[in-house]
Amino acid sequence: MVRARQRSEQHKAAFLEVSPNPVSCCFCRAEISATTSIQAGFSLVEILCAVLILGVALTGMIQGVTTALGSNKESERQTVAALFAAGQMETLRAEGGLRDGTTEGDCGEGLSLYRWQQTISAAGIDGLHEVAVVIENTKTSKTIYELRTFLFEVPQDTRTSSSTTRRDNGSQRRRSGTR
Repeated sequence: MVRARQRSEQHKAAFLEVSPNPVSCCFCRAEISATTSIQAGFSLVEILCAVLILGVALTGMIQGVTTALGSNKESERQTVAALFAAGQMETLRAEGGLRDGTTEGDCGEGLSLYRWQQTISAAGIDGLHEVAVVIENTKTSKTIYELRTFLFEVPQDTRTSSSTTRRDNGSQRRRSGTR
């Protein structure tokens, strides 16, 4: 028995010279380690440090997600305001009859967060108007989006319209064969 124990000790010593990392020895069925005492587990200080690091990381991640969601909502507001302003501009183009001045209104039932203000002013050339559509936040009166452009509307001139009428009457007479 003593001899077997001596062989086992010699085997462990020889094995440690080759590999200092703890491994299982198949001959003596024991784990061989470079240190004489085996310690397992984590200390309380190590666990507290790990929890602190995890807490700081989670706080940063939650802050990042909150910022991303806020940016997404602001982007949505600006997109809706831009589309509404473009719609107002197209309505002015389609209706015609531009009159200088300022008009205001709400954006509608589904868009109660927004209100609009449109300003039409002369641009210095007869028939050319500068148009500005401003979309504001209803609660804060802060401008969300502003769209500016120039619209041209052919001016109503009495001389031009009377000569056009004469020309049209002449072409109608020629077609009917009477002068």
